[in-house]
Amino acid sequence: MTIGRVTERSAEIVGVLARVIVGKADVLERILAGILANGHILIEDYPGLAKTLIARLFAQALNLSFKRLQCTPDLLPADVTGSFLFDQREARFEFRPGPVFTHLLLADEINRATPKTQAALLEAMQEAQVSVEGESFRLEPPFLVIATQNPIELEGTYPLPEAQLDRFLMRIAVGYPSADEERQILERRRQRRQDEAQVPAVVSRDEILAMQRTLEDVFVSDAVERYVVDLVQATRSDHRVALGASPRGALALLKLARAWAALRGRDFVTPDDVKAMAGSALAHRLILQPELWVSKLSAAQVVNDLLTQVPVPKAEVC
Repeated sequence: MTIGRVTERSAEIVGVLARVIVGKADVLERILAGILANGHILIEDYPGLAKTLIARLFAQALNLSFKRLQCTPDLLPADVTGSFLFDQREARFEFRPGPVFTHLLLADEINRATPKTQAALLEAMQEAQVSVEGESFRLEPPFLVIATQNPIELEGTYPLPEAQLDRFLMRIAVGYPSADEERQILERRRQRRQDEAQVPAVVSRDEILAMQRTLEDVFVSDAVERYVVDLVQATRSDHRVALGASPRGALALLKLARAWAALRGRDFVTPDDVKAMAGSALAHRLILQPELWVSKLSAAQVVNDLLTQVPVPKAEVC
């Protein structure tokens, strides 16, 4: 598959999703970039902003198997991975796979699950496999986790530890629609004559895998690579940051920049691609100095500041 074909198919995917998700083309493109980069995505925003709907519609448009895991404090690790059950007919233990055995897993309100249950996702997210009772079971590619969490109502929740946040390729917010967009939402619901929204499959699983492989053909110059490293290094030296982004963060930014370039129809990465994805790739990996909570400074603001401070490489002929 060529880069041009990836761009064309990606535009079709976003176009189909935009029929239901109004005014959020940028959000849809970012999520698609994360999927093409074969990474897990954390959507953090307020209730009622279509986080769950977006995940389900992506599974439909990409023709991927989909399962939803509603995270609650009483959810057990075995409820995620599956477990061995005794088959009386065969007089043997048989493995019954859990919801993690799917192509696209929605972990809804992930911060309401206990740390032990959250950790059950770690191996699956990082190694694409599940280990139960000493046996390992591979997950069929692509395996993608879209997790959601609510930034308010924090009572009874278990904030994701940094180790698990680092497993997410990107974190994004959906945001409220404008007044005109909200009116369109009501109008489209009225035209559908039902609450349920469906979209047709645009690509197949094999096409998605081919599109992911094609991103390896997107050229990255030495100057752009240095720019990525300079940005990540800057997060570690900023006086407002207690813990900066890791090398995994640099890799995430590079992969997302490649995907963003492909969505824009280019077979090479520019500094603007890096800038476009820096906040999504790096902000959730930063731990700010504890005294800054009074000023309500966010990690995203720190990343935006660094984008204005770190020198941008000059244009090169690719």
